[in-house]
Amino acid sequence: MPGKVPPKIMESLVYRRLGTFDPSVLVGPAVGEDAAVIDIGGGMALVVHNDAISGASSLLGWLSVHIAANDIAVMGAKPRWFLISLFLPESSTEGLLEGIMAQIDSAAKELGVMVVGGHTEKTYGINRPLAGTTAIGLAERDKVVTSSGARSGDYLLMSKMAALEGTAILCTDFADILRSKGVSERILREGSRFLTKVSVVKEALALAEKRLVTAMHDPTEGGILGGVAEIAYASRKTIDLWPEKIPVSEETKTVAKALNVDILRLISSGSLIATVPPGKIEEAIKTLNSLNINANIIGRVKEYTGHLIEIVEDSSITYIDDVYVADEIFRLWETLAK
Repeated sequence: MPGKVPPKIMESLVYRRLGTFDPSVLVGPAVGEDAAVIDIGGGMALVVHNDAISGASSLLGWLSVHIAANDIAVMGAKPRWFLISLFLPESSTEGLLEGIMAQIDSAAKELGVMVVGGHTEKTYGINRPLAGTTAIGLAERDKVVTSSGARSGDYLLMSKMAALEGTAILCTDFADILRSKGVSERILREGSRFLTKVSVVKEALALAEKRLVTAMHDPTEGGILGGVAEIAYASRKTIDLWPEKIPVSEETKTVAKALNVDILRLISSGSLIATVPPGKIEEAIKTLNSLNINANIIGRVKEYTGHLIEIVEDSSITYIDDVYVADEIFRLWETLAK
């Protein structure tokens, strides 16, 4: 199935081949970490993130900026610069490129980010546009937040709702299929508007500035489950997850039911997940609420039990032991390709 290369393969084939060691690299490639952190002196750090956008088509430009910027912000850094490599189908027109760049320009202006370079080409053998992205930001070194900082006893805080990005993708790229299954135009229209909610830059920077979090993560591929598993893995902890506390919109529930999609495994950019010490949880929630962002406690961190996640529902517990969670978007693309 398409998606991220499993962590075991990354650790054996990729992370062992990283060139010359540089002591100024404070955070390098690791499962669960969102970006590299490089000490540039003067108490400052350069934060760099590279990603690919392959699960969306009509939203490619907008998502490419916001998703990359999110992974800078959850490290406690303000995104400032952006680069993109665009790979277009051979049959694509200038109109496709123009539309993608219009989205990139709009998203970058919204965040105060400048596009400083990249690459554009028509590529043999692809049937939809793909993007490789790099975002760069700056942070005070002592305010950098990582995914590996969660502590036993911390609460797991989540902003907004689950599967915002996934819902927007389903309501645009899969709109005709959803119509054929009886999903209303209202649901498709409202769900596609979730595109405007995929940024977590505002809430991530607010929490980092006040030093209210021990870890933050942007749950992209693999959804909420994937994001939580990566924090647990990076921090060497177990996280109790309480699904009934996870907010889900009517639109998400409707399209997920129509396509038989597991919401907790559906790409979820727009929802920030963070671990917060008990004494700071009230202030963290108030901080997000002051930005008109809803926040919910959806779990708690504890010492490692042999499982990354223990999903607690009523009197039953389901265990997640693998840090790699396959995303439902890729399963749908694979199914449709057959």
